Amino acid sequence: MKDLKYLAAFSIPVSAIIALLLRDSWVFLTPIFAFVFVPILEILMPVQTENLSKDQHQAKDQNKLFNLLLYFNLPLVYGIVGYFLWSITWANYTTIELIGLLFCVGIVIGSNGINVAHELGHRKLQWEKTLGKLLLLPALYMHFYIEHNYGHHLNAATKEDPASARYNQTVYSFWFTSAFRQYFSAWKIQNDLLKRANESFFSSKNDMLWYTILQLGYLLIIFSLLGSTALFVSLGIGLVGAFLLESINYIEHYGLQRAKTKSGRYERVREVHSWNSNHVLGRVMLYELTRHSDHHYKSHKKYQLLDYHDISPQMPFGYPTSMVLALVPPLWFAVMNKRIPVEMRP
Repeated sequence: MKDLKYLAAFSIPVSAIIALLLRDSWVFLTPIFAFVFVPILEILMPVQTENLSKDQHQAKDQNKLFNLLLYFNLPLVYGIVGYFLWSITWANYTTIELIGLLFCVGIVIGSNGINVAHELGHRKLQWEKTLGKLLLLPALYMHFYIEHNYGHHLNAATKEDPASARYNQTVYSFWFTSAFRQYFSAWKIQNDLLKRANESFFSSKNDMLWYTILQLGYLLIIFSLLGSTALFVSLGIGLVGAFLLESINYIEHYGLQRAKTKSGRYERVREVHSWNSNHVLGRVMLYELTRHSDHHYKSHKKYQLLDYHDISPQMPFGYPTSMVLALVPPLWFAVMNKRIPVEMRP
């Protein structure tokens, strides 16, 4: 029964479904639930630092339930996005309803789309990676797969990494520097991969080209079938999902820096180069993303198996609460700067 705790990850899409069905004053239910109600619960609920025993680790590794919970997000996310865009053609939403629901569905794309895509993108089976890429499509962020796996995990906690926030950088600045730098970094990585394989730009192995075609095709289908309003809304929900991702990126490595060795290279990524959080609710709602230190230490480790390392820098709050705190930079700096290891500060 304890394994069913990850059903909490579906509370975000359930709140969006309620908002879509009830409308009126319910249209802001998801952002209120995710960034007001959840942070309050996170503060009240306990912190759990326990790791799995060897037997528990083996049992959970072989339990297919954890995979099924991830796979179910694909029809769920596409069902919510599809219903919302289709409903625009007949529901006669008011402007405020449209804005509220745009945020609701955009948060679903971020939490149950991009976040699950991140987990599946690290899997060894190609079809699981493909599921992850499909979950990135509604966010129009398919380049994340290449940059994250071939760039971020190599360069995390260095100045070369677009997705590692620097000391005293605000989340608002980071949204733009990270988004643009990651996109161009993905193209650079792709071009390097093509050169190594002696393939041309128009090769079938140019994934970035395929991502561009798929995303433009996705938008063209929406425009052709559902009209211009649905097109603009699809861009809006993708943007909300992307900003949610970048807010998470911001808090995951904020201010942490890897040192350079005598050879001039960076030290290898260790447990001290990512912020960890053991707050229970944030852990289960985000499929253990908050145990980010262990994820970078062993990137192919499945979410249900991630461990807590006491040498990792610890966040005083869970990730949902921390994202809210980051929106007020003076408070964020006051809370977090003193927690950054002295040797990593400028």
